[in-house]
Amino acid sequence: MKELHVIEIVPRERHPLIFRTFDALTAGEAFVLVNDHDPKPLYYQFLHEREGLFSWEYLQQGPDLWKVKITKK
Repeated sequence: MKELHVIEIVPRERHPLIFRTFDALTAGEAFVLVNDHDPKPLYYQFLHEREGLFSWEYLQQGPDLWKVKITKK
């Protein structure tokens, strides 16, 4: 499964990159988002912009690294 490490990405470019990665998936595919903070604001953005199209599963929750599996339904 692809891991998308966004720690080194300029903050303003992170969400567009994450959404492009998600949109390129086919139903049932997933990727793991790797970040240095809890991406909860991103979760709410997904709820607003991709409601009913994704699942969100924390694989690791800090304190220094967060990993979230995002699956396209």
